[in-house]
Amino acid sequence: MNNMAGSLMQYNEIYWPWPIALYLFLAGLSAGCLMVSLIVKFNRFTHNTNSIWDATIKAGALISPLAISLGLLLLIIDLGKPLTFYLLLIKYNFTSVMTLGVLFLLVYTPLAFLYALIIFEREIGLYFRFLIPITNSIRKMANFAKMIEYVLLFLALCVGAYTGFLLSAISKIPLWNTPILPLLFVVSAFSCGIAANILVGILFFKAHLNKENIKYLLVLDLRAIMLEIPILLLLFVGMYYSGGESLISLKAIFSHEFYSKLFWFGVLGTGLVLPILIALTALKNHAYKPAFIIINSLAVLIGVIMLRFFIVYAGQVCIS
Repeated sequence: MNNMAGSLMQYNEIYWPWPIALYLFLAGLSAGCLMVSLIVKFNRFTHNTNSIWDATIKAGALISPLAISLGLLLLIIDLGKPLTFYLLLIKYNFTSVMTLGVLFLLVYTPLAFLYALIIFEREIGLYFRFLIPITNSIRKMANFAKMIEYVLLFLALCVGAYTGFLLSAISKIPLWNTPILPLLFVVSAFSCGIAANILVGILFFKAHLNKENIKYLLVLDLRAIMLEIPILLLLFVGMYYSGGESLISLKAIFSHEFYSKLFWFGVLGTGLVLPILIALTALKNHAYKPAFIIINSLAVLIGVIMLRFFIVYAGQVCIS
């Protein structure tokens, strides 16, 4: 190859590839699952291990630390020098969104594992006895448990918003450079958390469902999705009226052969319209069946994954 041409990598229009998109989804999933778990624990917690509420709490406690750990692993690998990632933990620039995100994650991640230990204390006593000294130490801090949970809820909100701020700080990409993006990511993370907690709670924690529970969960999902739609609309309307490069990027996105279809059929059709139709059909006909919730949850999860990939890839490709 002619060395004067340099590396072909400089012509690659995708600088943030699929591991980043997946990391953004996993971080949002972790934050959303923990938010939902804590909110249910604050409002509807019962000691009935067969209830959907107990299963939802357990699902959030399980998914949250696993999802953020896998996401951080992907992020470290994508850095290109995974053995030097520790530098992010000792060198801080407080004007950088990345630095603030690292600080949030540095506190959030161990607290997410701590929360899981608290929720699964009984199971740990049966199957992981070597962790009992840790759970006993946690029990001694019972007076501070509620305060720690409120701090964890705040950190989950910060982590969910941080994934949006991480992109919005990049001014050269119009789809990213908007204050709407952090709000969109928080709301979609919460919606994703509802879906994931319900799905895992039903499938793995043998939650007992009745008509009242199914109706409540369908309405909760519906409210989160109905909030996400106007936020998406605000994102695109803002780009349209900003004119210039934002308008050019918006037109390029919706005229692109692949990314326009990804949005219409994936993000909007699968992730938003389909769950709305399922919820409204079930509520109107009083057809409160577990199958509706499972299909609804799967559609929401697929939609949120596609939203993250759409934002990351379309933002980089469809620019002036």
